[in-house]
Amino acid sequence: MTRRAAAALALILLASACGGQQGAPVKDDPPSSPAASALEQAARDAGVVGDTSASPIGLYRSRHESGLDSLCIVPAEEPGKMRFALEAAFGEQSECHGRGSLRRSGERLVMNFDRSACLIVAGYEGDRVVIPGALDVECAGLCNKRGSLEGVSFPRVSREVGVARDARGKDGEQLCS
Repeated sequence: MTRRAAAALALILLASACGGQQGAPVKDDPPSSPAASALEQAARDAGVVGDTSASPIGLYRSRHESGLDSLCIVPAEEPGKMRFALEAAFGEQSECHGRGSLRRSGERLVMNFDRSACLIVAGYEGDRVVIPGALDVECAGLCNKRGSLEGVSFPRVSREVGVARDARGKDGEQLCS
């Protein structure tokens, strides 16, 4: 967290603590009260938390010393459905590949891989998709050598469907074809 974001969060928390209410909070207040919603929006505006209400459709990509990790999410032909494809590199010979259907469940993305029993429930932070640090053994079949999708993070680079559809994989072919 940057110093600016930490300072913004501290100011938000201080302002919410000084909200003018007398006495202890009522236990029956819903967690999505207007004060909580205002606090969440202020945190989003300050960049402290991502906007998870945004559609996950787009291109997510990270370049690092071992290669390039890519995830594209596009609308499926069936209305309301989504498809995805991903690649993660761990050196020249070690990588993971997969594609399948995707559905959103709150702040989670349920990734159901084609031709595999692998099912991943990834975190969705608005501008980043994070795969959990522990996966079912079925997901190991998506990788060769010592590669693993465990803990891989994909930061968003575009919200555009066209950019996601045009993204190329390591082999030069369209990733989300």
